[in-house]
Amino acid sequence: MLLPRHHLILLLSLSSEPSVDAARRVERAMRTLESAYDWSSDGLFHVLAWGTEYFARLDALDSAPIHRPTVISRTDNPKLLDFDAALVLASDAPSHLRAAESAMFGGNEKLGSVEVVDRLRDVFDVDERRTGFRGRGLPVEHTDAEGIPNNPPLSEKDRMFMGFRSGLRGTQASEDRITIESGAFTGGTTMHLSHLEQSLDEWFDALDESERVARMFSPEFSQTDVAGFTDAVPFADAVREHAREYNVVGHQEKVAQTRRDGKPVILRRDFNTVDGGHAGVHFLALQRSLSDFERTRKAMNGWYLRDDSPSITERKNNGILNFITVVSRANFYVPPREKRAFPRL
Repeated sequence: MLLPRHHLILLLSLSSEPSVDAARRVERAMRTLESAYDWSSDGLFHVLAWGTEYFARLDALDSAPIHRPTVISRTDNPKLLDFDAALVLASDAPSHLRAAESAMFGGNEKLGSVEVVDRLRDVFDVDERRTGFRGRGLPVEHTDAEGIPNNPPLSEKDRMFMGFRSGLRGTQASEDRITIESGAFTGGTTMHLSHLEQSLDEWFDALDESERVARMFSPEFSQTDVAGFTDAVPFADAVREHAREYNVVGHQEKVAQTRRDGKPVILRRDFNTVDGGHAGVHFLALQRSLSDFERTRKAMNGWYLRDDSPSITERKNNGILNFITVVSRANFYVPPREKRAFPRL
């Protein structure tokens, strides 16, 4: 299933201390969203996730399935953010996102045909907004942002700013694989959110298409190979050999090394953004444990490959690292639906 075309993430802080009354208000507000729209791309997908600041309020961060974000790469200096919660919204209809935000945090008295009684603003303040898009023709509509060259080789068929399709079925973890299986947080999952800025002027101006293929996927592939990918990417699992032979390695062949029993451990829900006027990605990843994300990011760093080729540095010829900068990181827990309002209260 393709991801919805339009995305909104509201990063939230509690305006009062956790309580049973606040939990009831949040649950009724979330049910308003469910009543107003179908759970589909045509309607509205929504997730309420709980952050490290919330668990710290409960004095329960040490026993939570998440921890405060950390710096994972020596080449980035991101802001490490703590929030109480995050409301994640996605739809093919941008008007649904605007209406839902206004109903929950503004003055809309109705959402579709549903009367709005309880609102998330009764409990939360909005600290930050993250917006973006993903889908055919959308990147080429936003090429006036900083970090994008004049006349980039993007067309109406491209879904992502870097020009390649991502999120193939075989590169994504299943929902079963990302679900916490035991303990107090059974049935939930963890969520990591990063904001990445992209240097697409360098990506497109300094590299031809075959060089971009080598850095995004692997030097073992040609442009024709990539165009033929359907559900999966058939990596040869030969990253170090490629470093020695080609003096360059691909982003996806590095992260594929973290698969377990040949299967991915992360379910990605990332999307393009021009927040702040700069081209980028909001990288949203769901996984059973944050250690799955952290291991994947460390594999992406590819530090060990410097021993195999002097041409590969911490960023240069090392996947896509030379073309992205991590701006911020934050971690969250996503409860199962029946426990989504103030988990562990």
